[in-house]
Amino acid sequence: MAENHEHRDGTAGHTHGHEHAPHDWHSQHYVDQWIKRDESRDDERRPRIRQMVEMARLSPEAPHAVLDIGAGYGFVTEEVLRAFPNARVTLQDFSDLMLARARDNLRGFGGQLSFALCDLSDPGWSRTVGGPFDLIVSAIAIHNLRKLETIAACYRGIAGLLKPGAPFLDYDLFQQYGGIETHIGMMQEAGMSRVARAWDDSHAAIIVAHGKRAF
Repeated sequence: MAENHEHRDGTAGHTHGHEHAPHDWHSQHYVDQWIKRDESRDDERRPRIRQMVEMARLSPEAPHAVLDIGAGYGFVTEEVLRAFPNARVTLQDFSDLMLARARDNLRGFGGQLSFALCDLSDPGWSRTVGGPFDLIVSAIAIHNLRKLETIAACYRGIAGLLKPGAPFLDYDLFQQYGGIETHIGMMQEAGMSRVARAWDDSHAAIIVAHGKRAF
């Protein structure tokens, strides 16, 4: 996958391509090595992802429809399924090799999974993933779109996929592009409601937003 992803905290997220990028997400060797390095930081990453998933505040036993944006090799989906064992998850990613690894890693969940290979910088990406969804999650992925107008368009796509009142949980490096308040504002402008900073360590942060309720 030809894109530039510098995940300083080691979290995987794959969104779209860049012509000038040094990474090769279509190389099996490169992807295998990248995942190996990423998995070495599991102890520091998993607790944060679990914290984020808990913020969904959804019934644990319900068969929620979930979208994992920039799903990579499936570690966020794995935590979603731990919290919501009856969920049905669509994993979106730009890299077919990453999604292949996710299929292998999550093979025990069988028919609960579907996979969407698409580019978040493509305005039509949201038509590829299905929906609407009871929950949308993303971890260290969307900032890789780099341009604020492209990120804003992605948020509009997400807003259109959320069921009324459904949560969107986004753990990302918001400070790299515009700052967290800018992203909160873009989510609000996209049509999301109850958008708030849920956790912040000045480097990374979690924003929780919701689909707008129908009245």
